[in-house]
Amino acid sequence: MSIQKPSLPKGTRDFGPIQMARRNYIFKIIKETFQLYGYQQLETPAMENLAVLTGKYGDEGDQLLYKILNSGDFLKKVKDPDLREGSTAVMPKVAEKGLRYDLTVPFARYVVMNRHEINFPFKRFQIQPVWRADRPQKGRYREFYQCDADVVGTDSLICETEILLMIRKVFFRLKLTDYNIKINNRKILTGISEVIGEKGKESALCVAIDKLDKIGWGKVQEELLQRGFSRDAINKLEPVINLSGGNLEKISFMKQFLSSSDQGMKGIMEIEEIFQLLEEFGEEEDHIQFDVVLARGLSYYTGAIFEVKVNKVSIGSVSGGGRYDNLTGVFGMEGVSGVGFSFGVDRIYDVLQELNLFPDDHNQSSCAMIGYFDEEGRNYGLKILNGLRSVNIPAEIFPDYAKVKKQFNYADRKGIPFVILVGSDEIKQHKITLKNLKTGEQKLMTFEDAIGTIKAS
Repeated sequence: MSIQKPSLPKGTRDFGPIQMARRNYIFKIIKETFQLYGYQQLETPAMENLAVLTGKYGDEGDQLLYKILNSGDFLKKVKDPDLREGSTAVMPKVAEKGLRYDLTVPFARYVVMNRHEINFPFKRFQIQPVWRADRPQKGRYREFYQCDADVVGTDSLICETEILLMIRKVFFRLKLTDYNIKINNRKILTGISEVIGEKGKESALCVAIDKLDKIGWGKVQEELLQRGFSRDAINKLEPVINLSGGNLEKISFMKQFLSSSDQGMKGIMEIEEIFQLLEEFGEEEDHIQFDVVLARGLSYYTGAIFEVKVNKVSIGSVSGGGRYDNLTGVFGMEGVSGVGFSFGVDRIYDVLQELNLFPDDHNQSSCAMIGYFDEEGRNYGLKILNGLRSVNIPAEIFPDYAKVKKQFNYADRKGIPFVILVGSDEIKQHKITLKNLKTGEQKLMTFEDAIGTIKAS
């Protein structure tokens, strides 16, 4: 019988100890920041009933849902006419559940099911994997983590302002210094289309101007003409496209430009209030840019929209989000307004790797290892090992009798900074020899002194 070589499903990957240590470094910083701002952690099941998931992501999204076959004889409800009709008739009878596609729909389902117990405004964060039956390619996986934070049950712009502060705090702790948080408002985009005389065409307008960075203003104008925009409208739009200067200058210009649009003015007032609140927090505007042509998630967002890009790296946006008016409407609970955003953990990982910003000790599993020469040394070493762990120093012992060189090689490859050597001399004197593998320095000392040295390193 031939032995089958193991393989991974396409679009999935393993994370070894080094990758996990680096990912946990990112997760820890994000999680601690969310908690600092009063967000509580939530987890929902990997699978949801298909009735919860279908129809929430459009036809294309429905195609990308992973469906789970019913347990037992999953074909028992399928009859010959169903087979002749094809997959649309067969699928509901063989699969009632599916893997979650994102964290937003399960969150909406949770809010509706628990609305009588939830304390509104409800601040939650969720860090879990999601699954999409997408075509795998570079940077796109079938299983990947999402890292969402949302506040629901309030219209207050303090929430938007705190999102900006959280993003800045996370990036500061990750030592990322060259990035932009772009902010705009869906109402401003509606106002622009009204003012240029193309009311109701904001979606088409945004799809075109979203390509500005990639194809330039000349090509965007061609696309707008193809989408039925008049030359006069395009000429009126040009000053907005070329708008430069600081946040206050842009707000001042847009106030005049949008003066004839109620929706547009409402959007500008909201942007202005966010900057005022930032000032009330005692914070500067560093890294935050009002970007009049930022357009994302137009079918979903109704107020503020955010996008975060790290400069001088090959990766696109690493975070984004916005305000929405009706998260739970699809489940019959109307009028739950909220604002949320998401960190792209896999992209942040790639950015930190590209910029060499992971800490050196990210793959260190233990702070010290016990090395020994014989059974007496091993038994003495076990007591030392237990003593280290009792004061919360991660430590291990080389489990097999082996030459000291092999023990040192093991510690070195694992990135363990200290080896505690115990031989007959150390046992007689009730001391240990502490060797620093980075400097090569070794010294005979008491166990207490060794703890102090390891903790101080």
